[in-house]
Amino acid sequence: MVEEGALLWEPAPEVVRDAKVTRYMKWLGRPGDYESLWQWSVDAPAEFWTSVWDYFGVVGERGDGPVISGTMPGAEWFTGSTLNYAANALRRAGNDPDRLAVVFRDEAGGRRTLTLGELAEEVARVRTGLAGLGVGRGDRVAAYAPNIPETLVAFLATASLGAIWSSCSPDFGAPSVIDRFTQIEPKVLIAVDGYDYNGKRFDRAEVVRDIAAKLPTLVAQVRIATPYGPGTPGADGASGTGSPSGGPDEPGTEGTSGGSGAPGAGRAPSEGGTTILGWADLRDSAGPLAFEPVPFGHPLWIVYSSGTTGLPKPIVHGHGGVVLEHLKALSFHQDLGEDDVFFWYTTTGWMMWNYLIGGLLVGSTVVLYDGAATYPGTDALWRLAAEEGVTYFGTGAPYLVASMKAGLRPAGLTALRGLGSTGSPLPPEGFAWVHDALPEVQLGSFSGGTDVCTGFVGAVPLLPVRAGVIPCRCLGARVESFDSSGAPVVGEVGELVLTAPMPSMPVMFWNDADGSRYRESYFADYPGVWRHGDWIKILPDGGCVIYGRSDSTLNRGGVRMGTSEFYRVVERFDEIADSLVIDTGQLGQEGRLLLYVTMAEGAALSDALVTDLRAALRDALSPRHVPNEIIEVPGIPRTLSGKKLEVPVRKILLGVPPEKAANLDAMANPEVLSYFAPVKD
Repeated sequence: MVEEGALLWEPAPEVVRDAKVTRYMKWLGRPGDYESLWQWSVDAPAEFWTSVWDYFGVVGERGDGPVISGTMPGAEWFTGSTLNYAANALRRAGNDPDRLAVVFRDEAGGRRTLTLGELAEEVARVRTGLAGLGVGRGDRVAAYAPNIPETLVAFLATASLGAIWSSCSPDFGAPSVIDRFTQIEPKVLIAVDGYDYNGKRFDRAEVVRDIAAKLPTLVAQVRIATPYGPGTPGADGASGTGSPSGGPDEPGTEGTSGGSGAPGAGRAPSEGGTTILGWADLRDSAGPLAFEPVPFGHPLWIVYSSGTTGLPKPIVHGHGGVVLEHLKALSFHQDLGEDDVFFWYTTTGWMMWNYLIGGLLVGSTVVLYDGAATYPGTDALWRLAAEEGVTYFGTGAPYLVASMKAGLRPAGLTALRGLGSTGSPLPPEGFAWVHDALPEVQLGSFSGGTDVCTGFVGAVPLLPVRAGVIPCRCLGARVESFDSSGAPVVGEVGELVLTAPMPSMPVMFWNDADGSRYRESYFADYPGVWRHGDWIKILPDGGCVIYGRSDSTLNRGGVRMGTSEFYRVVERFDEIADSLVIDTGQLGQEGRLLLYVTMAEGAALSDALVTDLRAALRDALSPRHVPNEIIEVPGIPRTLSGKKLEVPVRKILLGVPPEKAANLDAMANPEVLSYFAPVKD
């Protein structure tokens, strides 16, 4: 066992001297330690966030309105300012067009690159194509696409128009995607015809048709046939975003850039009159690279909550909040800049994709990867990082734990100096393995969320790394720990709360005109204080320990999904009367996913039914959400008001006695708790 808090790494004097946050402190004229800088950043938020705008020279008009007005949940930032995310992401393209901007890799060995100049040209072309379809300010563009260059180009083109982006990973089943996209009524759907994962090809043509059929607001669908493997054009170092059948300007044909069965060259109405075209058609016309100036809080993208208590919440972030937050986080906390190659293992259905592409804001080369983290072996991501000269490598905590359990000793990482971990807490043993295997690399464990598209707590080059401890609260994030009475505590586990606003907090939820759903999500427990839903302990020196979610969200491989989505699939089966799903993962360990079912009268949990349940969950949700076990129980524990007791059951499975895990007097059927026993490894 590794002792929590054991010292593992300290920054060398030259690391502290050359850190970007050190340069920022000198520019501010505020010498001192990190804790004093953090305290100033939360005590004087208007001065701090103005300094971030000025220090990075944000492209836009600052305006002369107040930096912050109002309080949570209705705080507004930089009134009167205008900017555009895409203009800031591509700001260096004119002066340094040959700088490498994007590297794409897939699990079969395919490789493509884009320089800044090529990226800007592709964005201009796709911008022209989207505008030709009638996409403009405020319209929504939805993507059912993997982490490939086309997805990044489409996002930047959408943002440049002042339109609003939203994406789901193609391993999501149709019901999960429909639940998300129907809420935002997109004008254009960009989708792939399939994807590769773990050495297998998954066709998505039928799923795309199902999704499109449920989106009556679509005026167009853009189909992408994704190129994979070293044998495809554009691979092995060739640049561009070409289709599998030829160069990027080749018109699409059936089965190529037009997608599976979709017309490519030319446009044809299909499926209710929606125009269908291929990627080559969308980018067929050259056009100017222009950027629509939008207010600071103008919607940039819509990401989604996990859907634990109903439909996934469509969370809207603004251009300005994301630009400032990602400039701050990537530069000051991860020490990223123009000399860096930035990689984070993610899909487009996780907020870390949005964070990864933010590397363009600070001038870094971003590495996009599509495929399984452990194919063809557990060391797949480490080999990629070595081959591409990655300087900052990010992944989910379970991958680090899997690498540790496999006894890996990553080699060839001569450029690597930073390693990021997020998605779930990393145990002290994971910290120790990283610094034993990679002693010169600083581990940065971060915790935040989709809700703000960043971390609340994380690392900084100025502070040491201790086992199981996140070094600091991030600049501008007034994080506190509240006990059960709502009082701040230090050195004790409590609810993670924010007692002051941040610019990257949601500007709204979509279709929440009066803001009631937004307020209920974060401010119902402590009026005027954001309750995030994590357990946290803040140490006297400012370090933090995260103990996981304080709700019942499923977190599988970095993909968060709510139990309500799970139940909608399971309980469609006539044989199932009731069900309960529990994820036993904790402290960075990818735990077991257990599905408990109560059978309808006369029904039995047969092998055939188990097979059908697994297949339905794989198709509707994702392969990550297929349970490890399906267990029959005589009843599902519920409160007197009928609510399923997910969190108490999870506590029981992790070893808490039933009488301590749940209030038996508040249960409608306390006798069924005896059927839930602690999970054994």
